[in-house]
Amino acid sequence: MTKIVYEIIPHDGGWAFKLGDTISETFKDHDTAYNAAKRVAREQMISGQTVGISWEDERGRWHDEISRGDDRPEVEVRD
Repeated sequence: MTKIVYEIIPHDGGWAFKLGDTISETFKDHDTAYNAAKRVAREQMISGQTVGISWEDERGRWHDEISRGDDRPEVEVRD
């Protein structure tokens, strides 16, 4: 199972959550950013439909895959 971890970070005079190199919008305070990250984490753990997805890797190559609706990641939010 895949595990992803959101981190709460200071950002643009407020707070944001980060996954890898991707940073969310800026929130006014730490608690608001933390709660937003927890909401996103809960949504990612909900089973959905099996669908085809396309994604681009760091070299600019596109990949096509099947994403099973019941193959959900383990998600953590770190302060």
